[in-house]
Amino acid sequence: MTDIRTVFIGMDEGADLALDAFDLAVDDSLDTAVILSLFTDARALDDDVLPIGQTDRRGWWADAYPAKEGDRFGSRLWLLRAAKQLQQSLNLARGYAEEALAWLVADGAASKVEVETFIVRDEVMGMIVRITRPDGSVLPIRFEVLWNKV
Repeated sequence: MTDIRTVFIGMDEGADLALDAFDLAVDDSLDTAVILSLFTDARALDDDVLPIGQTDRRGWWADAYPAKEGDRFGSRLWLLRAAKQLQQSLNLARGYAEEALAWLVADGAASKVEVETFIVRDEVMGMIVRITRPDGSVLPIRFEVLWNKV
């Protein structure tokens, strides 16, 4: 599966397309799929608590027209943007990431997806996503700065 290579910069900066000289770079790994799945805002569920001062439940516009009933794109990681450094926040982040990446297994691009969340340093949460490809190779993707206290 070849994609235009996308590079994650940070929660405030987002992601950007990578260049190879004067052309768009391509990538056969699953990095771009993971970045887009994790850092596109999925619509908050009706019982999700929105961050203080927010009323927009966000979501990707095309979720209104799913190819398959119930398909959703993105993650609810944005709900944790200003979350406290608690084990509960780490657990929610892991669950949101696993939910957003489940399609990789369902579509056969991976045989397993594991997510590890951890505290990088004060006020910064990190994540390692380990994707086991169908051939058994493991692709680790590390995000060291997900959220900074706002």
